[in-house]
Amino acid sequence: MEYDPIKRSLGNVFNRTPFLRKTFYNLLDLLLLRSWHVHQEIRRWSRGKENEALEILDAGAGFGQYTYYLSGFSPKWNITAIDVKEEQVADCNRFFEQIGRSNRVRFEVGDLVRYRKENRYAFILCVDVMEHVLEDVEVFTNYYHSLEPGGQLLISTPSDQGGSDVGEDHDESFIGEHVRDGYPIDEIQEKLRKAGFSKMEARYNYGTPGKISWRLSMKYPMQMLNTSKLFFIILPFYYLLVYPWCFLLNWLDVRGDHATGTGLIVKAWK
Repeated sequence: MEYDPIKRSLGNVFNRTPFLRKTFYNLLDLLLLRSWHVHQEIRRWSRGKENEALEILDAGAGFGQYTYYLSGFSPKWNITAIDVKEEQVADCNRFFEQIGRSNRVRFEVGDLVRYRKENRYAFILCVDVMEHVLEDVEVFTNYYHSLEPGGQLLISTPSDQGGSDVGEDHDESFIGEHVRDGYPIDEIQEKLRKAGFSKMEARYNYGTPGKISWRLSMKYPMQMLNTSKLFFIILPFYYLLVYPWCFLLNWLDVRGDHATGTGLIVKAWK
């Protein structure tokens, strides 16, 4: 299934005003279990750093929802957000100018395979990116060189335990743009070692509660919207019924310790 056409349709609706854009970000934060896990890790990293002047990279920023979240922590943080899509970069720059944060947040068009800023960033965030990048070791190497000593890389990506809702070898990824369905946990750690990292942590997310929540909150609605845009009309009523259950399942997933799961949270330090 192709995800980009649906994202463009949503963008056309929510990009009309800054209020609608912020509403869209808040909805994503509520619905996406991935956001719950990433926000938790950002909060852990940020403790005691609010008064420090730091450089941060959002690598593969997409809609800019994580850049927006990061920019709310401290006016002393400068955030660079990189994405390959020129239209999306221009749209995000326009939004951050409208809300008065363009002096410390900037979006740039860039290819992560080539993007490197030596010893610059205290924190690099990489969410839903590596499953789209074939040259992953090159990107990890760029991240390593771009971090300042002691800096942290945070990656969220599908695992090979059914990431993208793939079960068998002949199944197709739910998201058609992926170049891999997910990482084995040992493989991504080994690739990070090749890139230069020696200290790292990796854990599964999207355990049993998360997998159920993801199907209810994301997979089934996206499949409906892929069938017909008329489903936009019934979507609010659908979420009124299922979201209380999704909220509980997300809460359980974030607080659980999962022996396996369809997602990975990986942290690495320079």
